[in-house]
Amino acid sequence: MRQSILSCRRVRSRLFSIQLSSGVFCLAIFSAATADDSLWDIPLEELGQIRVVSIASGMETPLDKAAAVTSVISADDIAAIGATDLDQVLETVPGLHVNHSDQGFSPKYVFRGITTSNNAQALLLINGIPTTTMMYGNRGNAWGGMPVKAIERIEVIRGPGSALYGADAYSGVINIITKGPGSIDGQTVGVRLASNKTHGGWLESGQELAGLGVNLILEYQTTEGWDDIIERDAQTKFDETFGTSASLAPGPVNTGVDQLDARFEMGKNHWTLRAGIQDRGNLGTGPGLAQALDPEGQYSSRRLNMDYSYRWPNIAHDLDVEARVSYFNITQEPENNIILYPPGAFDGEFPNGLIGNPGYKEHQIRIDLSSVYRGFLNHRLHTGVGTFWADLYEVTEQKNFNPDFSPRDSVVDVSDDPTEIWMPEADRTNYYMFVQNEWKFAQNWQLVSGVRFDEYTDFGSTVNPRAALIWATTDAITTKVLYGRAFRAPSLNELYVSNNPVFIGNDQLDAETIDTFEVGMSHQLTPRVLYALNLFYYEIDDLITAVPISGTIATQYRNAGQRSGHGGEFELSFNVSDDLSLKVNYAYQTAKDERTGQSVGEAPNHQVYGRTDWSLSPRWALSSQVNWVGEQKRTEADQREPVRDSTTVDMTLRTKGLWRGLDLSLSVTNIFDEDVRDPSPFSEPTPAIPNDFPMPGRRLVGELHYTF
Repeated sequence: MRQSILSCRRVRSRLFSIQLSSGVFCLAIFSAATADDSLWDIPLEELGQIRVVSIASGMETPLDKAAAVTSVISADDIAAIGATDLDQVLETVPGLHVNHSDQGFSPKYVFRGITTSNNAQALLLINGIPTTTMMYGNRGNAWGGMPVKAIERIEVIRGPGSALYGADAYSGVINIITKGPGSIDGQTVGVRLASNKTHGGWLESGQELAGLGVNLILEYQTTEGWDDIIERDAQTKFDETFGTSASLAPGPVNTGVDQLDARFEMGKNHWTLRAGIQDRGNLGTGPGLAQALDPEGQYSSRRLNMDYSYRWPNIAHDLDVEARVSYFNITQEPENNIILYPPGAFDGEFPNGLIGNPGYKEHQIRIDLSSVYRGFLNHRLHTGVGTFWADLYEVTEQKNFNPDFSPRDSVVDVSDDPTEIWMPEADRTNYYMFVQNEWKFAQNWQLVSGVRFDEYTDFGSTVNPRAALIWATTDAITTKVLYGRAFRAPSLNELYVSNNPVFIGNDQLDAETIDTFEVGMSHQLTPRVLYALNLFYYEIDDLITAVPISGTIATQYRNAGQRSGHGGEFELSFNVSDDLSLKVNYAYQTAKDERTGQSVGEAPNHQVYGRTDWSLSPRWALSSQVNWVGEQKRTEADQREPVRDSTTVDMTLRTKGLWRGLDLSLSVTNIFDEDVRDPSPFSEPTPAIPNDFPMPGRRLVGELHYTF
């Protein structure tokens, strides 16, 4: 951090940079620079010591000019906290809490309290390309975690991003930037041993051949997962009704998974080619897909991606152009029978259990063309057009029950029967265009404004504007005023799901929308003390929820929700000495249902995070972090007590250049074995799992790696 501050001082006539909590958080301060001495024209080599961000403006920009509330987490930050999975990293971001879904404990990235069952309101990008499945509108219900060795940095927007990124950049945007050839020097091999019978390893290799940069990263891990106990489940209620004893509760959750990840990148001059695979096998069903324990059920899931981009710098005077085409394929398939309810369920009508095995595959193709023009005085114009096509294919289902839940004699494949299959095959096409202007209209003032238009073939069009006013209030204080509108596209599941006794789709759905207003302030109190405060208010309209209806099917998806919320985030960074630093952040949020005036639950109102980094010697470093998550209230219909607050403490000891390329790290997470719970969903008349979802307890992780 000290180096970053000194670097900023070397260009202080043109920019002011500060570092906060999980990275460098820069805010604009402009001097009386002329058009020929513009902040935009600082050469990249001069900015080399100052972190840049691409997520806020759609192009690499010094963080001081970020037109959003943005955090950056580097690979060094990830190593310092001993994280092995993306979820552990994101929990350090103020205003972002990682909860878990009832669907296989897949993660829910809850920005500012905005959450639903499938968590389709948070957009996850990898190298700027969405990883969203059109089936559920999220990362997929068979996610299986994401390891971190291939990550160079993570950029996070807390707030809307649809003006640049379109659908689902709603409550927040997470952009994972993977390591390229320039990020890897030589070869590294590593091994990992951890609790819960976890072991794995990784390989990083990068080199340059005749100007062609090539890198490959492989990661593998297998784990039995945590096995904390669920005391009561959905079948427990039926046992009490029918006088049976079919429930497997109390029993452990099913959280094992095998992970194989590969990332490849090559590039030369103005082109880049990337490819990747995220393969998940033996993926457990968590608390059970119907929230009845299923210790044997397992899924497999595979995500394949490839993208090619070409850049034409200065194709014309002051004009840069970039084109990109990308392909993404997602699969979700059962590896064995998925037991929705155990043998003997429903008064013995299902002696082998209630079995349902849904699966699907999905293609996605994206074509994007964007440009940046600097020919107008004190303006930078960013424009883009593109198209996106998604195709849901090979939808499958095997089950031993009829649509009315009556039993069949055996498991039957109904994949080719449109009157039985859980989801029809479908496709979607999206066309978009956007324009954004960055205008330095006066000394110390900048206005970023933009708008994006999206047209969908299956539900219509949306228009999403944004505006960001950045003011260098004094030499030490910077102020931002932000506005943005964002939307979430209805998922294919919400539009078309059928032959389901619980949910039915609605092809008349509109997009969810959110309008967000923010005010932010940053202050460099002393050369070693930096802090920032951000306040926000949002209004949600046309929230898609499952509404009870009359008839055989219990609920239908409709645009029936309206919410509003407000809160704030505070960040502090304190360099106590050259060898000791402290980072703290606090987040508060509250939201209410505008129809009832009641509080919206299932997310903490308060969060506090703290981290210390201590260089014990040139070769040893010790990091510790504490994360306090406040109590989480329930939804209006749920009369249970709030999920109690929890405090977890982690510690990581690692080396830097220990011996001839050999280094090690040892981490302990949740040192005091806190009983952490994530909220389980409510169902009438009582929740299926009343005591909530148990999260991992104390865990040890040891890593050894060698670079040559």
